[in-house]
Parts: sequence; C-alpha cells; structure tokens
Amino acid sequence: MRKGVCAMHSGGCLCGNIRYQASGELSFPHLCSCPHCQRLSGSPVMSWVDFPRAGFEWTGPGGEPVWYNTFPDSQRGFCGVCGSSVAAQDDSDAALVGVTMMSLDDHGALVPERQSFRPNAVPWLPIVGARD
Repeated sequence: MRKGVCAMHSGGCLCGNIRYQASGELSFPHLCSCPHCQRLSGSPVMSWVDFPRAGFEWTGPGGEPVWYNTFPDSQRGFCGVCGSSVAAQDDSDAALVGVTMMSLDDHGALVPERQSFRPNAVPWLPIVGARD
C-alpha cells in the first residue's frame, strides 16, 4: 500500500496497553536517521508514516501514550508500561499524527519512500529501495 491510499490501519505497543486506529489518507512513509530517532530507538533508523488527526483514535486500555518533548514543538509518544515508541506529533502541523511503521499491526503493508536526515545515517545502512 502506498502513500495517498485511504484505508483503516490499527496498531499499538508491544504489551497492548497503547492501541490506535487510523483512517484517511496516509502520507510520508519514510525512514528517519535524525539524532533524536537514533537515540530514541537505539537503532540507526526509525520508520514513520503520518495520518490525519481527524481519522485517528487511541483505542487501547492505556489511552494515549506518555509524551516526551524532543524539541520545543515536537513530542514523541511511548507506552508507559513496555516503553515501545508508537507516535510523534508536531505543534507546527497539528492536523497530522505520525506513527512508527513497526507499531502497525500489518507493518509490512507500507513501504518507506525516502530517508530523512540521510547525512546522519551510518555508512553501512543500505539506501531505501536497495535489496540484497
């Protein structure tokens, strides 16, 4: 499934405390190599996709994730029980909510289309689209 496709998506954290449903036109499926994503995940990249806030709902028993301010206008959401990173939101674009692609129940349904902050990527990281 590619960007611009409207469908219902669901996902959540490792323990199931934080769950969500998203519908509407998804956008910007990408890998991010910014220093915040690298530190947050302990990985060279995180994968993200944006959904319209109007079609987004927190559905799990834990409600919304715990939010951590990574910049003055940007927050990252994680489960307060298991610590899974599940979301991001920016005050500058309140119409969207980003979710980690690996928190989607069907995390193979979307394909990252680009890589943000590529200069921060480790040299051994393959470029998006490259295959063995």
